[in-house]
Amino acid sequence: MKKIYFDCAATTPIDSTVKKAMLPYFSEKFGNPSSLHSFGQEVMAAIDDSREKIARSIGANFHEIIFTGSATEANNLALRGAMKFFNNQKISPLRIIISAIEHESILETARSLEKEGIEIIYLPVNKQGIVDLKKLKDSLNERTILISIMYANNEIGTIQPIAEIAKIISEFKKGEKISFPYPLFHTDAVQAFQFLNCDVEKLSVDLMTLSGHKIYGPKGVGALFMKHIPNSEFQILNSIITGGGQEFGLRSGTENVPAIVGFAKAAELAVKNRKKESEKIGQLTNYFWQKIKKIFPKTEINGSRNRLPNILNVYFSNRRAEDLLIKLDLAGVAVSSGSACSSRSTKLSYVLKAVGCDDKRIKSSLRFSFGKFTTKKEIDEVIKIMENIL
Repeated sequence: MKKIYFDCAATTPIDSTVKKAMLPYFSEKFGNPSSLHSFGQEVMAAIDDSREKIARSIGANFHEIIFTGSATEANNLALRGAMKFFNNQKISPLRIIISAIEHESILETARSLEKEGIEIIYLPVNKQGIVDLKKLKDSLNERTILISIMYANNEIGTIQPIAEIAKIISEFKKGEKISFPYPLFHTDAVQAFQFLNCDVEKLSVDLMTLSGHKIYGPKGVGALFMKHIPNSEFQILNSIITGGGQEFGLRSGTENVPAIVGFAKAAELAVKNRKKESEKIGQLTNYFWQKIKKIFPKTEINGSRNRLPNILNVYFSNRRAEDLLIKLDLAGVAVSSGSACSSRSTKLSYVLKAVGCDDKRIKSSLRFSFGKFTTKKEIDEVIKIMENIL
């Protein structure tokens, strides 16, 4: 049975070009980057080149890129690193502002920090999944150290007005005569990077999280952009993993060289093909949606129409999503009912709940997410399968 993969928001297969770039670093180029001999320096040069490529892809500088073991770790570094730094600044109680539909790696980290005495403000979103900007303005105060709003949501694809949020934060700083570095502005751009311009200067963010395996790169590697203050050795975060002092002292541990090299190549390809792939995938998504509406008119899209071109979260009236998912899987089609990081949990989607969906609607919703290897032929095959199921 041929298998069809419509779950690219969960992960993507490694591009063959990416795999080719990685292979030498599993065998002949195996040195430890911290070693001073030629074996070590050879792979350190590869890391430096990769760091430069990632930096270039978001309009950042070389020393502003911190490689991590995942986007989850990068998100933890952003929140916990800020908390550790500002804990030394005699500001109490510290306040962090996040949206109600952040990825679990932000939400669970925030809840953990809440138990440690950090005040967490959870911004509500409207039915389209857009954060309440008035609530954001009202929540900013002199104790606010960090605002974290994801660029695009992983379940419904909603795109947040990041530049507008940055402007609100900047105006608050001016009004309160607060000088940099706080409050910091962090965005999780894991889902957005493949489709949206992530230039950190245009978005005016201080911190940005990226991931390898969402852009046809390897799993087990992420990156955090951390804005550098000109003419200063000052860093806006404290490390949360200590040891040998790798990654400019912010993330100790021997670097995963093959993954870093693959990540950089994937980022390079994503930027190069961003416009073309976005248009192609967007057309396929719209085609799929029109076909679904035709065979089952009682369907609706959850979230905003201003969303990423590859994500479609669909409500199937009076049908159990779990049953549909199982039947599709048995027919060789992979889809999901939400975030892969919480799919094994019995809890209902907090993202759909946040945008106003009731329990019945949540239990009847599926997420379809397409990628650059998705074909129209595959969509036609899935439509036939779904027609039989529905």
